[in-house]
Amino acid sequence: MRYKLGIDVGGTNTDAVLISEDLKVKGSVKVATSNDIYSGIVNSIRQLLKENPVDKDSIFQAMLGTTQCTNAIIERKNLASVGVLRLAAPASTGIPPMVDWDDELKATVVDYYIAKGGYEYNGKEISSFDEDEVRSFFSKIKGKVESVAISCCFASIRNEHEKKAAQICKEVMGENVHVSISSEIGSMGLIERENATILNAALYKVAKSFTEGFQKSLADEGIKKADLYLSQNDGTLMTMEYAKKYPVLTIACGPTNSIRGANYLCKSDDAVVIDVGGTTTDIGVILHGFPRQSSQSAEIGGVRTNFRMPDVISIGLGGGSIVRQLEDGSVTIGPDSVGYKLTEEALVFGGDTLTATDIAVAAGLYDLGDKTKVENLDPNFVKKALATIKAMIEDSVDSIKISSDPVPVILVGGGSIIVPEVISGAASITKPNYFGTANAIGSAISKVSGNYEALVSFDKIPREQALENAKKEATELALKAGAKKGTVEIIDIEDVPLAYYPGNTSRIKVKAAGDLA
Repeated sequence: MRYKLGIDVGGTNTDAVLISEDLKVKGSVKVATSNDIYSGIVNSIRQLLKENPVDKDSIFQAMLGTTQCTNAIIERKNLASVGVLRLAAPASTGIPPMVDWDDELKATVVDYYIAKGGYEYNGKEISSFDEDEVRSFFSKIKGKVESVAISCCFASIRNEHEKKAAQICKEVMGENVHVSISSEIGSMGLIERENATILNAALYKVAKSFTEGFQKSLADEGIKKADLYLSQNDGTLMTMEYAKKYPVLTIACGPTNSIRGANYLCKSDDAVVIDVGGTTTDIGVILHGFPRQSSQSAEIGGVRTNFRMPDVISIGLGGGSIVRQLEDGSVTIGPDSVGYKLTEEALVFGGDTLTATDIAVAAGLYDLGDKTKVENLDPNFVKKALATIKAMIEDSVDSIKISSDPVPVILVGGGSIIVPEVISGAASITKPNYFGTANAIGSAISKVSGNYEALVSFDKIPREQALENAKKEATELALKAGAKKGTVEIIDIEDVPLAYYPGNTSRIKVKAAGDLA
């Protein structure tokens, strides 16, 4: 029997699961996340294999979900120095790149330049590409930056100028420079797409660090025959090389892993998933077996972007959330948390900090630690705290629903022990086996996807033909990403008419997914 190893690194815990080739869970563990991340990964692997001994050579695939890129942007740490080229002059010179970024994050960009080039909405050139101008800018920043971000007006319509600039960048700065082009990352909207591309370029060093670190941690534990993959934020996987090229796509992969894990554990293709961790609660939607994607611009660390992101609501509520009673008698929970120190600082574990976990134990929702440590809590106070937790969950569920009808709810995550048994707006509540490690399970069982997006005039191409072409492109992208031929299916199609475009123009988005090759 061969096995898949799934690992998900959260802010509080690192979860690991072992799943057989026929997708049955053999075992799972949860260990505290370490400050350096990697020792936590190694500890989780050691404990998992100690409790579930298997031949290490029988582990043929290993998947990692990590918050490293999200944390790097939020904390402004370990970001690469970036040079930014925008191809859109003279049309866009009034709004410079990073116009609404804070100074600390903006400092990652060493220099930027707005060159002639780019396209109108119909694919017509704004101005012709000036090779000398582009070459001059790359010569200027050579040796000063580690990564380059190239954007172009309406690159989602045509990207020839971006590709030409990327080629010149390699010629001038060398083949080893990391180049991100906006047409491969974002959607419609120059500023948001450019922002996502700059972030992707800035995350180059972070991606290199966690991909190489993951490889090393597995090798150190004797797992040398596994193909390695990273979770991305649409609920599918990407290869290590792909992750190094597009690290920004790992942002928000934690909630999507939990949604995919909930889908697998409950065999439910349509439901609301509540994933409660130690610090935050993420609430998302399973739609046709995959996370529902957001249709709005996503804000990452204060930066507006428009690359694909799951439709998830995050609130500061978790098992480690700190509980306080205010002077007026009301109770607040979070957003601050004891995080991975829960087993040291919570009352039931002998600590001196009142947490949401302590409230759950005192209310009899779960038996954990030493419940005698919370027996002296005022029952009215415990009741108020539970009501606060319930209200926070219910408000978020209402916000993510698209109708007033009750919906099936799936509870996952180690912190879900704090959620009351009855939630308004829920048609049913299911807490499956292995609920505490659903995120790692979601990572291990994920598929590989391809996403294709284009603006198409149905006056030039019949709608059916345009959709068929888009399906083929999405399928090819899935195969290139590592999907097994013959397993790729079309799982989502969007055809949105654009009233502000001339003629009969639509934006077509198609997603295809298949099993790992």
